[in-house]
Amino acid sequence: MGQIKINGLKIYAHHGVLDQERRVGNTFVVDLVLDVPDTEEAEHSDDLKDTINYAEVIALVQEVMGEPKNLLERVAGAIILRLKAAYPSQLAGGSITISKLAPPIPAELVSVSYTTEF
Repeated sequence: MGQIKINGLKIYAHHGVLDQERRVGNTFVVDLVLDVPDTEEAEHSDDLKDTINYAEVIALVQEVMGEPKNLLERVAGAIILRLKAAYPSQLAGGSITISKLAPPIPAELVSVSYTTEF
C-alpha cells in the first residue's frame, strides 16, 4: 500500500455560516492523504494509468470547494463522496483536513480546521 499526499492546497472559496463569509469568501487550505492499496504496478510500470492522478484529484477538490457550504464538515464529506465515486477500486481510504484561514471570530489565530478519515 502506498499513499498520495496533497499538502497545502490553497483555495479561495465561499464557505461559512455567516452571510459575510458567503459574500466575501476566505482562503482555505486542503491537506489530503489517499491510501492506494495497489501501487506496485505503478512503481514498476511508470505509467499514470496504474495509480491515482493527483492532478485530477486537485481539480476535483477545487470544483467541490467552488460549491458554497455552511460547514467544513459538509465540504469534507462532499469531497470524500466525489473521490470514492471517481476512484472506486483504486482508493482504499485516507484522510482530509480543511483549514479556514483567518475565520471571522474575535480571536488571534492562524486557522480553524476539520479533519476526518475515510
